[in-house]
Amino acid sequence: MKHTWIAAVAALGMASPALAADEVKLQLKWVTQAQFAGYYVALENGYYEEADLDVTVMPGGPDIAPTQVIAGGGADVVVEWMPAALSARENGLPLVNIAQPFKSSGMMLTCWKDAGIAEPADLDNRTLGVWFFGNEFPFLSWMSSLDIKTDGKMEGSVEVLKQGFNVDPLLQRQADCISTMTYNEYWQVIDAGVDAGELVTFKYQDQGVATMEDGLYVLEENLDDPAFVDKMTRFVAASMKGWKWAEENPEDAAMIVLDYDETGAQTEAHQIRMMGEVAKLTAGSNGALDPADYQRTVDTLLAGGSDPVITKQPEGAWTHVISDAALN
Repeated sequence: MKHTWIAAVAALGMASPALAADEVKLQLKWVTQAQFAGYYVALENGYYEEADLDVTVMPGGPDIAPTQVIAGGGADVVVEWMPAALSARENGLPLVNIAQPFKSSGMMLTCWKDAGIAEPADLDNRTLGVWFFGNEFPFLSWMSSLDIKTDGKMEGSVEVLKQGFNVDPLLQRQADCISTMTYNEYWQVIDAGVDAGELVTFKYQDQGVATMEDGLYVLEENLDDPAFVDKMTRFVAASMKGWKWAEENPEDAAMIVLDYDETGAQTEAHQIRMMGEVAKLTAGSNGALDPADYQRTVDTLLAGGSDPVITKQPEGAWTHVISDAALN
């Protein structure tokens, strides 16, 4: 009798307490900050709840690799940069991009102007700070396109300084330039008392070697499950609703992020500024991956010199199935 009642309730379109929302575990690429505002907004504004989803947003950090988390079954979907995702795919972890909330890359090189650097050619014979763990590949491709080697500081070559996630090498003059994100580390340099006029920046997006950042990735095998596809379709739709709200309400979105920052490490001023910069990167994306952006990323990675991140054109590394259903 009970089962008949549940069926009748479901048929009437009423939510039965016995039918729980679908659980989704999302692993972020980094710590709680405005870089991920869309997901926190969707959580706070009830967009996931409206989509019958119970979403857990898991912050990342220096010791957390999203690819390892999803490989171990710890997440349904991860936020990852495409170089790391494509590398993982070539190495046997079949990640698939199902949505791309970020249209543009926020990565850039920030340099001291008084070092005599005005254009990319001036980077020759310098010490440059570069992030590794997959983040170095756009840099290596860029140097390759400039015909600059990375064999040490000399004519026709640069010394690559393995940079931590701080701006000390620039401030302490250990490097002429360091890697920064438009929404984060660049502002840490400014906040340290450096005037913007003392700096020169080179955005990877402008140099033609930008790779896709902050896409949503799942394991390929799960896309064979219609229930999983349906769940991810609702997740992407609700997430993009969150992202567009964040773009239009940057200050409010930053405050929502602060509410979810359990470490208390983030400041209001930094998060509001970060959200303003992040909104420039998500602008122009409806959530669907642009195949031309994907191909530019692949071409950049394949051109990475003697140690490329991928060695051949990937196959099946992205799909529009989820985003098409979510956005229509």
